[in-house]
Amino acid sequence: MITGKIRAERAAIIEMEVIGLNQRAKIEAILDTGFTSHLTLPGFLIDHLKLPRIGTRRTIIAHGRAVFLNLYLAKVIWHGRERNIEVLQTDKQPLVGMALLRGSRLTLDVVPDGDVTITALP
Repeated sequence: MITGKIRAERAAIIEMEVIGLNQRAKIEAILDTGFTSHLTLPGFLIDHLKLPRIGTRRTIIAHGRAVFLNLYLAKVIWHGRERNIEVLQTDKQPLVGMALLRGSRLTLDVVPDGDVTITALP
């Protein structure tokens, strides 16, 4: 089970571990059900983890505008196991998207300091 909290600004936050070539990092990420990919990370963290770049991806951002973002490979610890994922580079706080949440049940107590729970579905 993965747990987190609802912050005062109404963001659902979890802590997770991202694994690069020779580095690991624990990060805080916002759950974003409007984001359909796996994970976004800022460039400085991608550089620190030495994630391999695999190309670019056309992405529609929140304002409806299409942009091309650099695409990388990483591993995360998800439900206690290493999982290979794609990472998009942004300049914002990390976001967890629906592709990473696939196969999970997400429960949110949407009040300040409310619980966030992600459990694996059978």
